Amino acid sequence: MFDLSEKIALVTGASRGIGKSISMILAQNGAHVICVSRNIDDVQSVANIITDQKFIATAESCDISDSNNVTELVKKIIEKHGRIDILINNAGITRDNLLMRMSDDDWNEVINVNLKAAFTAIKASSRTMIKQRSGRIINISSVVGLIGNAGQANYAASKAGLIGMTKSIARELSSRGITANCIAPGYVETEMTNKLADEVKSSLNEQIPLGRIGSVEDIAYAVAFLASDEASYITGQTLAVDGGIVM
Repeated sequence: MFDLSEKIALVTGASRGIGKSISMILAQNGAHVICVSRNIDDVQSVANIITDQKFIATAESCDISDSNNVTELVKKIIEKHGRIDILINNAGITRDNLLMRMSDDDWNEVINVNLKAAFTAIKASSRTMIKQRSGRIINISSVVGLIGNAGQANYAASKAGLIGMTKSIARELSSRGITANCIAPGYVETEMTNKLADEVKSSLNEQIPLGRIGSVEDIAYAVAFLASDEASYITGQTLAVDGGIVM
């Protein structure tokens, strides 16, 4: 579909769901994908699936809530591969609660993983991208970052923060041939949504103009496009892959 041959792609939160699908689709389009997650066994299984399909992937363990860990991971990848061409900040957590009941820890954990880790990874990766005069930075936000959601003040703030940070980075790095964009997924079929009752799924579908919950592949294909040469004139944008909810 898109030629990502010889590209080095780093994907955080790659052990399951959207991150797993992104890793597989990028690899199928020719990239060498470095799959990152806290649990090395989980992310190694994803890398094994990719290599079993005769594509290229390696696994790395990293607790991205610690900035030093993120910086060291990027440094290690650059030392080993000489470059990073595609950075996908996908890892994210939720600690949902109503604002009046939300603890400082719930706030800080979500901001650290969803927003600060992305900032650190971009800061560390952008140096080599500037030298290359090329690069693709893609941050996985959420429609919640665009419209908010009760009980998710911390998550919405982190995802809205990604959008604002992406626009600023796009302005800073565009002169060096680097693009920065966001994807804002809507409701997507994951382990969590699969556990929902049928009536809840039906209610969700009624809220979506296209009438269905999205698949992880819907998100992954959008990532592959933004990572490709075909998207070289797109930067600073937020693409809502949501079946029309935000519309």
